Amino acid sequence: MSEPQSHSPAELTPDEVHAQYQIQTLSLASPFRWLRLGWHDMLAHPGIALFYGVSFCVMAWVLKTVFHNSPEYTLSAISGCLLVGPFLAMGLYDVSMRRAQGEKPSLSASLVCWKSHTRTMGMLVMVMIVLELLWGRASLVVFAVFFNTGLPNTASVLEAVFNPQNWEFVIAYIFVGGFFAGLVFASMMVAIPMILHHDTDAITACVTSLRVFVTQTGPCLVWALIIFALVMLAMMPWALGLMVVGPWLGFATWYAYRDAVLQVDLSAPSH
Repeated sequence: MSEPQSHSPAELTPDEVHAQYQIQTLSLASPFRWLRLGWHDMLAHPGIALFYGVSFCVMAWVLKTVFHNSPEYTLSAISGCLLVGPFLAMGLYDVSMRRAQGEKPSLSASLVCWKSHTRTMGMLVMVMIVLELLWGRASLVVFAVFFNTGLPNTASVLEAVFNPQNWEFVIAYIFVGGFFAGLVFASMMVAIPMILHHDTDAITACVTSLRVFVTQTGPCLVWALIIFALVMLAMMPWALGLMVVGPWLGFATWYAYRDAVLQVDLSAPSH
C-alpha cells in the first residue's frame, strides 16, 4: 500500500503542513523493537555498516585529538559526537528506507542521499552549529565560574569531575549539558529521517520531532537512555565499539521515525 503524496508547501497553510504528519502512540517497549529491526538491517548489510562504523570511530578519534589541549571543550566535544551523529547516519537511514521499499541498498547511493535535500540539510546544519556553539559557550562559562585561577588541563578536569568537593560544578555542568542535549535530542529525534523520506523543510521536521517528544515522552526518554548507555559503552576502549553501535543506532533510528510519524492525505474526505 503506497503512502499519500506530500502536498506542496505553497498549497498548505502552516497548520495544515504540521497536521499532515500525525504522531503515533508508542509504548515503552518500542525502542527495543527499533533496536531489533536495526540489528537485522546491520546483519543484512555488514559492508555498509562497517564503513559507517569506521567513520564514527574516526570522527571520535579526530575530536579527541583536536580537543586534547583544550579541556574546557573536551566534554562538549564528546557531546558533539552525538550532535553530528545523525548527519553521518543519514546514509544508514537511506539503506533502511530502500530495504523497506523493496529496493537494493548500496553504499554509493547512501553516500549521496543528501544531494536532493541540500538546502534543507544546510539550514538544519546551521541550526545545529549554533546550538553547539551555545553549548560550548555555556561550558566555558561554567568553567570560568568554578575555576577562577585559570582553565584546568585534561587531568585536572577529570579530578574536578570526580572530586566530591566540586559537587556544585558537577551539578551546574550536568544541568547545562543536559538542557542542550535534551533540546538537541528532542528536535532531531526523527527530523533527518523525515527529511530524507518526505523531503519536508527543516522547520516542519524539527517541529514534528518536538511533537513526538512532547506527546510520547516516556518512550522517547527510554530511547534517549538507551542511546546514551550504548554510546558510553562504545567509547571504551578507544571508541572501537562505535563500529557496531554507530550503524546499529542509525538503522534503529529509521524505525523510530517510522513508528512515530504517519503522513495522512489531507485531500481525503473526512467522515
